[in-house]
Amino acid sequence: MHVLEQDTTREPAAKQVGAFLERSREQIAQRWADAALFRTVFTLSRDEAVEACKSVVDALAVVAGSGRLEDIAAPGFEAVCDQLGRTAASRARAGLSPAQIADEVAALRSPAVSLLRAEFADPSDPRAHESVLALTVLMGTLRLVVMERALSAGKELIERQRQQLLEVATPVIALWEGVVAVPLIGTLDSARSQVVMESLLEAIVDQRARYAILDITGVPTVDSLVAQHLMKTVAAARLMGAECVVSGIRPAIAQTIVHLGIDLGTVLTHSSLADALAYTLSRLEASPHTAGASVL
Repeated sequence: MHVLEQDTTREPAAKQVGAFLERSREQIAQRWADAALFRTVFTLSRDEAVEACKSVVDALAVVAGSGRLEDIAAPGFEAVCDQLGRTAASRARAGLSPAQIADEVAALRSPAVSLLRAEFADPSDPRAHESVLALTVLMGTLRLVVMERALSAGKELIERQRQQLLEVATPVIALWEGVVAVPLIGTLDSARSQVVMESLLEAIVDQRARYAILDITGVPTVDSLVAQHLMKTVAAARLMGAECVVSGIRPAIAQTIVHLGIDLGTVLTHSSLADALAYTLSRLEASPHTAGASVL
């Protein structure tokens, strides 16, 4: 109830701020274009920076006109959310922390407030105080909107980098004509196993591979979840017409598999990558499909 009363009290001042933003659109945009937030993003053309600033001023005018000064979900912000997100992401890529980006947004308040105060002949006029307060609240909301977009962009960037790291950490190597291998190092969780499967299946198609080797020498432990991921990958490779071999079964891994009661009976295994490669080459040599191919 208190918030509603506060919003009702501020509504006339909010309308005045909305009208002020519409009148002073050009002046505010010109001043903001020289602020760090926009100047360092739009480096090729100041006119481009000015236009970007105008769109933000227009959005603030719409929000102020609606009276929803503290609402980050106010419809007026929708038009500039993408732009604010790109601006925040650009500053983040330049090495700024979210707090520093927030400070740059806060720096936009002073030029706008100066122009607003200049519209009142008497600085002590209560309307001047109410309007400045409303504009300050509005600029604080803009700061929150930019922070939200910056954090969202940061999460998206981290997710893309995580996906890229997964792909780099699970390379598919063409060992021989018709033979590909995936050397696995580290923990094999659900996300990584999905990348392994997709990368392997793509390689089977691209390389026309008949044999695929999953080398788990670098996998520290094998539990029921890891075994399940391996079984799924083997099954998917078979559906693509390739025989899948799991190599790198060390004594400790073998004991763990037996202790857990994991059934790998349908999976062809070898103790080392060399043994797995020798097996696949012997199969290729004996296969009529590869007659004429040079093996060893």
